[in-house]
Amino acid sequence: MPFKAILQELVESTPGATGAILTDWEGEAVECHAISGDEFDLKILGAHQNIILNRLREIQHDNPVQNLREAVITTDLQRIVIGAVGKDYSLVLVLKRRALLGRAIFRMQLSTGLLEKEIY
Repeated sequence: MPFKAILQELVESTPGATGAILTDWEGEAVECHAISGDEFDLKILGAHQNIILNRLREIQHDNPVQNLREAVITTDLQRIVIGAVGKDYSLVLVLKRRALLGRAIFRMQLSTGLLEKEIY
């Protein structure tokens, strides 16, 4: 299954989702899908969220008992879920502020599994 189809399915099957992006280890966009069709802001957001994920991984390195799976950032207008896709990639899901977070994380974990099968 191509990356674009996985991201499109993630966004369209998650109520309140507005976009998703898969980035590589450098924060570069591999693929993305936005409801609005405007992917520029999503690519910038993905690059910045990758920095946060990498920093969290560095912190987690001091406590190697557990692997980092996802992190959630909540702002006034939205929630951003950042997830690890293997060791080299990250998946960012952007949600409206009132979206159901548990359902979004569940859908994201399913998509992460599909992406890992495609990549690795």
